[in-house]
Amino acid sequence: MEHYEVTIIGAGLAGITAARRLMKQGRSNILLVDKGKSVGGRLATRRIAGGRADHGAQFFTVRSEELAEEVQEWLDAGWVREWFGDDHPRYTAVDGMNGLAKQLADGIPTLLETRIEKLLENDGGYRVYGADGSEWQTDSLYLTMPAPQVLELFRNSTVSMPEPVKKQLKGILFEPTYVGLFEFNKPTELPGHGHLDQELPEGVERIVDHSKKGISEDVIVSVYMTGDWSRKYYGEDYVMSLVKEKAEAYLPWDDLESEQLKRWRYAQAKKVMKESCLDVSGDGRLIVGGDAFLRPNDEAGRTRFESAYLSGKDAAAHLRW
Repeated sequence: MEHYEVTIIGAGLAGITAARRLMKQGRSNILLVDKGKSVGGRLATRRIAGGRADHGAQFFTVRSEELAEEVQEWLDAGWVREWFGDDHPRYTAVDGMNGLAKQLADGIPTLLETRIEKLLENDGGYRVYGADGSEWQTDSLYLTMPAPQVLELFRNSTVSMPEPVKKQLKGILFEPTYVGLFEFNKPTELPGHGHLDQELPEGVERIVDHSKKGISEDVIVSVYMTGDWSRKYYGEDYVMSLVKEKAEAYLPWDDLESEQLKRWRYAQAKKVMKESCLDVSGDGRLIVGGDAFLRPNDEAGRTRFESAYLSGKDAAAHLRW
């Protein structure tokens, strides 16, 4: 049976960052696991016809010196660029946000399309069980899935969770997000950089033209709905028609080629954790974190790219060897 020093469940930015930090420390016996077909989580890019669109995170900002140092390396490598915002730059990935995730995860031992359904605590650490029948032993764990999924995993496992920790995790509340993805055969009249998030109809968070953003040859547009709106209409079969109605005045609907609807169940945390990670085991062997886990001095106070990065960085420092 395979045996790892650390297993990281969830290959979004928090998990990737933790794995990169551990490998920089000389730890190579680690495993990054995700149920998806690709690393990245909400650093997601979809190919549509001859184009592509980011349909999760569109950009990121930098407030901490730690992330600023990393971003400079990414700029030098040509992975990211400044997109818009002169006084407070918004950075985006040159090859789409999922492209950045893949570049960051390059060289990390990774297991994809594997949903973890159970954990068993034993004297040596933890036995990890995948839904596909796979299993392995690990000394330590870092769980980066949304808090509801962490709680569900614990309900199916023989791993103790202190009541105060359980209460903290239950206090993290997520909102869903709907994203309409539209392919057009003519240019839009959106701003030159392709991003619009001001004076939009109620329920619309942002509209992004990915050809103007610079990642798509074809005109592909993402229409993001707010968490409140998405929660109100979550699961309804007429959501797409409502999205199009809300964005009617902004896009050339007579030249629509195709449309898709993406639904993120845990898109953003309405209530966050004011700690960058939680030590569930009390001895550094089982850590929970992710973008909803913010440092106590976090000025933004919301889930974002940087909060995921800092959670992963701090979790790597907390894990016991």
